[in-house]
Amino acid sequence: MEAEGLDWLLVPLHQLVSWGAAGAMVFGGVVPYIPQYRDIRRTQNAEGFSTYVCLVLLVANILRILFWFGRHFESPLLWQSVIMIMTMLLMLKLCTEVRTANELNLKRRVFAGPGWARGVHEQRWDASCAQPMLLFGGSKDFDPHHFWHWSSFGDYVQCVLAFTGVAGYVTYLSIDSALFVETLGFLAVLTEAMLGLPQLYRNQRLRSTEGMSIKMVLMWTSGDTFKTAYFLLNGAPLQFSVCGLLQVLVDLAILGQAYAFARHPPKPAPHTAHPASAKAL
Repeated sequence: MEAEGLDWLLVPLHQLVSWGAAGAMVFGGVVPYIPQYRDIRRTQNAEGFSTYVCLVLLVANILRILFWFGRHFESPLLWQSVIMIMTMLLMLKLCTEVRTANELNLKRRVFAGPGWARGVHEQRWDASCAQPMLLFGGSKDFDPHHFWHWSSFGDYVQCVLAFTGVAGYVTYLSIDSALFVETLGFLAVLTEAMLGLPQLYRNQRLRSTEGMSIKMVLMWTSGDTFKTAYFLLNGAPLQFSVCGLLQVLVDLAILGQAYAFARHPPKPAPHTAHPASAKAL
């Protein structure tokens, strides 16, 4: 009787907690990027943030949205992907503007030809040699060293739209295949789970975690732990739970490196600028 008398309180409280957890899933993933965005705007320096983070998260979340069409999952996870894509595009826009403004002698590199997917029919030129730019397969544009280092935000948008179109078309043709749908979901979450591996590799290669924010790694660990628990408690597809656990293990491995290298620091060496973390926030 006493439990029944508390239903008027417990039911709304349970609903409130569910809404709070869903809201944390939708917006929690982008929160660490807010101070990074503000810092880049304040300093006008984007060197500390790797735009490959944006690439990995864009691919992962586009694939996750396509997976939803084959197998519906929790709505907060779908909206999380939409919000993350918008956030990564904003980060790319800011980083591109800052990098272009700071590099006065920047050789313009593009993803596609002039006016393609822009509705603009202007000719773009390389100011250093006054020659038309190399397009579609030129050494500047599709050289692996220059991929994802374009000079205009529009080029990133073109690349994302091209990837989305191709992946969407393949998904449309194969949507009735259970094997394809499950593989698509696994690739989506596996891509996101691998986001910490470049940082792990960098630390191990340098035998140091200098320049890495321990607070940020703790934030990744707590966020990934919450996310994995959410997957398990809400019956999300198995791919989500497995890759969430993998993310937690990678985060713990990075924390283990920080502890080990702090106890046994490497011998002093001439100072060199370390490349930005691939999971830099």
